[in-house]
Amino acid sequence: MSVIYWFSLFIVFYTYLGYGIVLYVLVRIRRVLKGERRVLPLGFYQPTLTLVVAAYNEESLILDKIKNTLALEYDRNKLKIIFVTDGSTDNTPDIVSRFSEITLLHSEGRLGKINAMRRAMETVETEIVVFTDANTFLNPQALSLIARHYYDPKVGAVSGEKRVMQDEKSDATAGEGFYWQYESMLKKWDSELYSVVGAAGELFSVRRILYRHVEMDTILDDFMISLRIAEQGYRIVYEPNAYASELPSDNIEEELKRKIRIAAGGIQSIVRLKHLLNPIKHGLLSFQYISHRVLRWTATPFLLILTFIVNIYLSIYDESSIYDLLMAGQCLFYLMAFAGWILEKRKIKVKLLFVPYYFCIMNYAVLAGMVRYFKGSQSAVWEKAKRKSA
Repeated sequence: MSVIYWFSLFIVFYTYLGYGIVLYVLVRIRRVLKGERRVLPLGFYQPTLTLVVAAYNEESLILDKIKNTLALEYDRNKLKIIFVTDGSTDNTPDIVSRFSEITLLHSEGRLGKINAMRRAMETVETEIVVFTDANTFLNPQALSLIARHYYDPKVGAVSGEKRVMQDEKSDATAGEGFYWQYESMLKKWDSELYSVVGAAGELFSVRRILYRHVEMDTILDDFMISLRIAEQGYRIVYEPNAYASELPSDNIEEELKRKIRIAAGGIQSIVRLKHLLNPIKHGLLSFQYISHRVLRWTATPFLLILTFIVNIYLSIYDESSIYDLLMAGQCLFYLMAFAGWILEKRKIKVKLLFVPYYFCIMNYAVLAGMVRYFKGSQSAVWEKAKRKSA
């Protein structure tokens, strides 16, 4: 039982903290041996680029999104802007159509984001394609920051950063902002070591020539598109200074809905990208993929439960006091998560408690996502989460 306990505890620790430590050490070693990766000055390289914005019933903010898009700093002779309004039933298409600088691709029927992206890609002729969502806002230099990385022919995709805006009111998802800060740090190190393992749909780009359509039932299209470029031998670079800002989920129920969908998509991706689990063939990419993604979406949530149950057994039947201390630590952590849940219901903001609460919500979402995927009840059509109002 002690062997099972320490093995489970090690995997849990490695998944959430240990990989970050190992990654940091490997990056430091790489810097000593090869130096830091070279990044070109801003504006030095600007290939032809198409910005694709997918929108569905975004009437309340589409005008702000358009203004934000038209304010982006990029050579206008090399930039094309496409808005794809897949199945929108409000005034989103009418608002977009007022702007001559934007190409509108509107479809009456709602067939999902993947179909919308396919329609857009049929019209793209530029070297680079940047995808972003209608409910996110880019910083002015985002496109230029992304484009400069494509000077390196080994770069096949570039991912920007997702930033979650916080407010000073009751914040049910304070842990979401903390989580993305930690994720951003890991992505920086992943990118410097070799490659990011998957791009975030809020802001990511690809070489058009490397783009491959994904299956129509794909749940995490951004993740699959980017990793299928990585499996061809190209790097996915992370550019944290190019960012997409969005408001947090309106409440924890909305955030949970989003996380469950991501978890279901994660399992689907692992099944379809199973060859990436072979480090003999894919080397460093496999190591990063397994460490950063696969463990989180498969074994670790179960090992959290197993660790708690086995710890109870060892606390009772093993004379070593270390198991009592570890049991107390686990109990304290989950009590903090429970307190975070209670306070969230009462709209009371204590970020110290929301972090363990958010951690537990994430792992519950993985388990729920697995159930949804294997039951075949997760639709590929995106159901957007409600966001806080600005």
